[in-house]
Amino acid sequence: MTTPLSGTHFGLTAGDYHATIASVGASLRTLEYKGRPLVVPFDADEVRPAYRGATLAPWPNRVVDGKYTFAGVEQQLPLTEPNRGHALHGLATWLDFAAVDRSASSVTFTATIEAQAGYPHRVDVVVAFELDEDGLHTSVTATNTGHDDAPWGTGPHPYLVAGDGRVDDWTLTLPAATVLTVTENRLIPVGLADVAAEGDGVFDFREPRPIGDTFIDHAFTGLQRDETDTATVWLRAADGSGVAMSWDDACPWVQVHTADTDDEATNRIGLAVEPMTCPPDAFNSGTDLVVLAPGASTTAGWTIRGI
Repeated sequence: MTTPLSGTHFGLTAGDYHATIASVGASLRTLEYKGRPLVVPFDADEVRPAYRGATLAPWPNRVVDGKYTFAGVEQQLPLTEPNRGHALHGLATWLDFAAVDRSASSVTFTATIEAQAGYPHRVDVVVAFELDEDGLHTSVTATNTGHDDAPWGTGPHPYLVAGDGRVDDWTLTLPAATVLTVTENRLIPVGLADVAAEGDGVFDFREPRPIGDTFIDHAFTGLQRDETDTATVWLRAADGSGVAMSWDDACPWVQVHTADTDDEATNRIGLAVEPMTCPPDAFNSGTDLVVLAPGASTTAGWTIRGI
């Protein structure tokens, strides 16, 4: 049997939830709750579009111009976002992860990011997915198996679906006090701003309100968390159905994107919500960048659930 283009597929079921994970990029291909989608899916035998559901590592978001200096050495990464001239979403998104543990409701994958031009470090990556009555739980663990310190960041890339309609029709609750402003065309980070002041409050979703025609492709921080240090984004449709995404304190940032495209078939059909361990271009700024010593490990985790 021919392997689908998106890799080997693993179906997970628990209670009212069903998910399908594709091995290429350890990608969340489908997630349903009571038969309705919680994420924008993609077909098994297609090249995964727009990083849908991919695991981002060893950095999320962009490295500007693909250039950075680490440990005194200048590096040049391949420019995987050619229209803006950046290195986008890491090196693991097209790796074919191997499944090492499997049950009806869970699967664990491993892959190695080998030392290469632009990233001369070897990092083992373990991505674990588990469904239960509270939703889909994902964790990413990185272990530096090389000889030198390695820069690291991670995050997921799901496009959340609240229910009927598109992004414009849904209500967002985003408990973030601060937005990272960016340049208009290349989305290069500029600086931090109060969400209440920037653009007359256009990015302030601390209280639930409709997204409407607002364009968002920004990172947020200053997250309000509950007593367990968990931050949660809520996305609801007009009928009250929806989806929530929560993440632990290993991710002090979240990228939100309204998925604007020139194709009407895909324009604003899901809201990208991407918890991140570091902001865009952290390989240059150093902000919240994880530096893994040889033999050291780090883990981050998040959950998607229906509401």
